[in-house]
Amino acid sequence: MEHALSPAILAELRRPRPYPAVSVLTPTHRREPENTQDPVRLRNVVAEAKKQLEADPSVTRERRVDVADQLDRALNEVDLAHAEDGLVIFAAPGEHQVWSLPRSVPERVVLSDTFLTRNLVSAQAAERPFWALSVSADHVTLWNGGPERVTEARVGGFPLARSRANFDAERRMQIGDNPSTFRDEDTRHFLREADTALAAVLRDDPRPLYVTGEQAALSALDEVGSVVRDAVHVPHGGLANGTPEAVWQALRPPLDAEARRDTATVAHELDSARGRKTFAAGLDEVWQNAREGRVRLLAVEENYRMTVRDDGDHLIPAVSGDLDAREDIVDEIVEQCLETGAAVRFVPDGTLDDARGIAGVLRY
Repeated sequence: MEHALSPAILAELRRPRPYPAVSVLTPTHRREPENTQDPVRLRNVVAEAKKQLEADPSVTRERRVDVADQLDRALNEVDLAHAEDGLVIFAAPGEHQVWSLPRSVPERVVLSDTFLTRNLVSAQAAERPFWALSVSADHVTLWNGGPERVTEARVGGFPLARSRANFDAERRMQIGDNPSTFRDEDTRHFLREADTALAAVLRDDPRPLYVTGEQAALSALDEVGSVVRDAVHVPHGGLANGTPEAVWQALRPPLDAEARRDTATVAHELDSARGRKTFAAGLDEVWQNAREGRVRLLAVEENYRMTVRDDGDHLIPAVSGDLDAREDIVDEIVEQCLETGAAVRFVPDGTLDDARGIAGVLRY
């Protein structure tokens, strides 16, 4: 199952496919007893996808067999023992993908000429992904960060490693001291290589950056590099060969502090927008402005979800399963705002009580 999204991956998922491109979505659960229902629910929704393939007269027998086989392959790749909050299966002629998301999705099956990506887009925005670089004199590891975890990122040539010979003993005697590891030119060259490799990763997938290492390593990297100078420095050695859990525990304090600052900044921007009459609050008002491309900043409470029907002029509250119900309207708004260049910020539940869970700062 896939977890790590990037702008490049999302762009690839959005490209047109030969019909039918099938999107299968189902909520999943991390813990008992809720997760006991997940296997049956997953098999049922995949069976529904095959049923729709059978019933679609525009799908040839050859393509129906191909896509049904891709759905079966995807089903075999699902690992519900490590499920998160949502599961998305994409299947099209000759290809399939399985995505696990830390954000719930509505149960649905969609046949189209593109995959349904709005839930992945919303999940990525909610994750607040970041990069973490752990540095030592002979090993540099890149970590892919998200909510409640980091995983090692094997991209851009990372991890980087080198053989580090001992400093020459005769040289140490001649100069009368033991030169710092991070003043050694070979070490500094190694750190420059790491900085160059990281720059390429950030060009493809820009994210906030955290750098861990002993203080001497951080100082040397600042001197020889460029992209790490604006990173958040975390003086903690031993993590270049550390475990994901150790890295996560070292990063939690600065991550929590950054989240608090971000929430405070969003609250300040919303308050200022009220004074300038560029403030939108509530699902219906934000949705209308999002469709017109007027939203500059969208703020959404982390667990805010709403099922609605669109009567053409307004969004009307609905019950899940109702005819024409749109169960992922918040994800649609998030995707629409990102498509029009808006910033999207997810904030703790209760932050937007006076705006009923969702608010926006308008461009005009």
